[in-house]
Amino acid sequence: MRKKIVFYIGFFLVLVVGFYFVLTKVIPGYGKVKLPVLSYVLPFQFVNQDGKIITEKDLEGKVYVAEYFFTTCKSICPMMNTNLKPIHEAFKGDSRFLIVSHTCDPETDSSARLKVYADSIKADTQRWWFLTGRKDSLYSTARSSYLLDDPKNNLQNIDDQFLHTQFFALVDKAGQVRKIYDGLSKKELEELKKDIKDLLDEPIAQKRFSNNLFGN
Repeated sequence: MRKKIVFYIGFFLVLVVGFYFVLTKVIPGYGKVKLPVLSYVLPFQFVNQDGKIITEKDLEGKVYVAEYFFTTCKSICPMMNTNLKPIHEAFKGDSRFLIVSHTCDPETDSSARLKVYADSIKADTQRWWFLTGRKDSLYSTARSSYLLDDPKNNLQNIDDQFLHTQFFALVDKAGQVRKIYDGLSKKELEELKKDIKDLLDEPIAQKRFSNNLFGN
């Protein structure tokens, strides 16, 4: 009798494990720990390297990495974009993925200048966009949407501000920010690659969260 009980328990466990294994293969993302939703991207309007107006609607259904840089930067920006190039190469064949680089210095970085910069680093501008626009809008989006700086800094006089951050934001297909990464950390860049793959497989979710990472 005892042997039968052990047999049935073992048989049941094998069935459970087998069923779980099948689900992980059949259902994309099943069994994986989902990234939390940190915020969502608020409406914006910028201009890309080709002079085309870009809004948040152009990014619907895309997984993308958002960063801030400026073309005359001699410190962290070149390193950040060098670190983004392997990610660009790894996913540039997938139309569902983009890198979106916003300038911190719109007075200098016109569309034409961004185009020259994109060409200089051999970026495929179909998959890597460079955006400029109003300084206050760019900074507000960095802070309130992408959480790359404290939103309270928006209260300062915009003429006295200069945003300089080494962090990247990963955004899902529903325009939700799922994680922030240090763009100078090799370990976090490897995590970013893995997380991009996971989000590409993840179904589009509805937005349900507020942008409150820095508090009320």
